[in-house]
Amino acid sequence: MLDLMPSLGSWRPAVSGQLCAVATIVGTGGSVPRPMGTSMMVSEHGEILGSLSGGCVEGAVVEAALEAMRDGGPRLESFGFSSEDAFAVGLTCGGELEVHIQPLGAGSQELSLFTGLSSIRDQSSPAHAAGSSTAVALIRRLDAIGGAVVVHDPVRFRAMESEELAKLVGDHPSTLFAAAAQVEPLLQGGRAGLVRLAPPEGCIDGWVTTDRWAAEEQEEETQPEPITLFVESRLPAARMLIFGANDFGAALLPAGQLLGYNVTLCDARPAFTEQSRFAGADQVVTDWPHRYVEAEAAARRIDNRTVVCVLTHDPKFDVPLLETALRFNLAYVGAMGSRRSHRQRVDALLEAGTTPEALARLHSPIGLDLGAVTPAEVAVSITAEIIAERGSGGKAGTPGFPSLKDSTGPIHPAPIHAAPQHLTQEEPWT
Repeated sequence: MLDLMPSLGSWRPAVSGQLCAVATIVGTGGSVPRPMGTSMMVSEHGEILGSLSGGCVEGAVVEAALEAMRDGGPRLESFGFSSEDAFAVGLTCGGELEVHIQPLGAGSQELSLFTGLSSIRDQSSPAHAAGSSTAVALIRRLDAIGGAVVVHDPVRFRAMESEELAKLVGDHPSTLFAAAAQVEPLLQGGRAGLVRLAPPEGCIDGWVTTDRWAAEEQEEETQPEPITLFVESRLPAARMLIFGANDFGAALLPAGQLLGYNVTLCDARPAFTEQSRFAGADQVVTDWPHRYVEAEAAARRIDNRTVVCVLTHDPKFDVPLLETALRFNLAYVGAMGSRRSHRQRVDALLEAGTTPEALARLHSPIGLDLGAVTPAEVAVSITAEIIAERGSGGKAGTPGFPSLKDSTGPIHPAPIHAAPQHLTQEEPWT
């Protein structure tokens, strides 16, 4: 639902008081075009805001949403590929989607809540100013009880202390404890996920009763419905710190922003940082790199999602910076240079007290082994390694394109059309 917030406040059906329904992907399997949490709004007249799959299931979702608005009840629809029926509604990519559809009455509390959050910036846009993006989360109850809670500080949210969450799920201690155990990791990680909570003993339709006979009579008629929550959390964009105001830094800057990072360019030399080609960075800093990292860490402005790319290729900057950066649990630390430069850096870092375990996290030479040469190609190589790293839990590289840190031999192979060359010379760059 958070993906629709930037547009919802100006979407005519929502602001004009029409009956609407929100369809949200709450479960995925296999190859799917959009992740959990992606939503689409449908008005009572069939107007649409957003998309779930790029077209292959939208028609069926609209029909289900219109039906949900007519009967007033939420529903869960499943879509997958059917090899038996070529005309069945499904995903041609072979994946599976579970889509929850919730009617929202005209002027309902939930619709007002959603439209009130329309000031949230769209962090999927490459051009967003990540430094000004807002941390926010939404906890929606998807079962028959309904309701929603907005969380404005997901990282510091404590479920056991939240009166709003207690109202949403019931204030039974066991329910709140179970909610805290599952909800807080999603909120603090900036992720989306489905949470199912068993109703406490004696719970009837979301309410707790101490009347044993009433509870037994109700249990005979129907089993209590599980409490189902859907959590969406959005944190401020992760940071990319680029050290080195040079051609490679200029090429990596927009590439990092394209991936959604808040990009800071830092160099100790004012004559370099003041160049107009770096004006597009979210922040440009003139300071000694290691001193800047220490100050940002002390101010708690870097975290385990932060990416550090060292492109200065100068030991007086690189070694103190890497020694400092490798002390912290950062998502990625990479350094540009030849294999000879890498060996010299490793020796200097070990002498400075950096542990072998910390050095194992250093991506040096930086980037995937794509045969990159130009600054633009090197930027692709670096961002490709960052994507692989964050998507593989720290095991970057693929059989076709391993990390340069895990390969051997020349960094820049000879072009296939060129005459054979002596390949043992150390290259000056990555």
